[in-house]
Amino acid sequence: MKKEVLLLIGAGQIGVAIARRVGSGMKIVVGDKKADHAEQIADTLLKAGFDAEPVVTDLGSRESIRATIAGAQLWGEIAMLVNAAGVSPSQASVEAILRVDLYGTAVLLEEVGRVIKPGGVGVTISSQSGHRMPALTPAEDEQLATTPTDQLLALDLLQPANVRDTLHAYQLAKRCNVKRVMAEAVKWGERGARINSISPGIIVTPLALDEFNGPRGDFYKNMFAKCPAGRPGTADEVANVAELLMTQKGAFITGSDFLVDGGATASYFYGPLRP
Repeated sequence: MKKEVLLLIGAGQIGVAIARRVGSGMKIVVGDKKADHAEQIADTLLKAGFDAEPVVTDLGSRESIRATIAGAQLWGEIAMLVNAAGVSPSQASVEAILRVDLYGTAVLLEEVGRVIKPGGVGVTISSQSGHRMPALTPAEDEQLATTPTDQLLALDLLQPANVRDTLHAYQLAKRCNVKRVMAEAVKWGERGARINSISPGIIVTPLALDEFNGPRGDFYKNMFAKCPAGRPGTADEVANVAELLMTQKGAFITGSDFLVDGGATASYFYGPLRP
């Protein structure tokens, strides 16, 4: 039987929390680069009463993204996209971060935007990191927003000589996510669909634990200790925002980014976290 499809790319805690919040009654296609991870999450969702199907998806490959979309369409029209895939500065090289977090997200938004059901909605998970990077020029912002996807990685500001380290690459990728969502919202709107992004701060997930135990661990622990909230966040708190954006309560919201970081960015600019 055909159903509306929720396409979940990146089977981490944030993506799963969102899918559980909005995916009841839908076919949830769980895409992850690791087959065993996709299968584990799909099985967990099945045992919780959801209808889930695992699939291997490499966010850094247009061919893999297209294959995932085509497979999802066999179940029905894609009505929702949750993109929570990505790698962190402690997990990958500069090249991998730009390939997956920046290019891959841009391709996914483009490809899903071509087939999203009228009235459909998507959310992509960005990061507070994109908000802490110094402002780019208007021309650079426009390049990140509108450059054809297959030309993105050729931009001057993304060349190795202009990227300091993996954190800088991550910040550039997340800035691009936000700008890309703005531009894609115009195209999605032509189909009557909406797309937004959420920029979480320190959320307790396996990826965050990698950061806590990585070379910048003390920096991140200090960040949540000195932010106004005084603690890290949870995946469910991000899902609270996603639920607003992906239901009729958020029907007038598209092309926007929502910073969910316990005030860490505010503290970075105007408080005790100020460099």
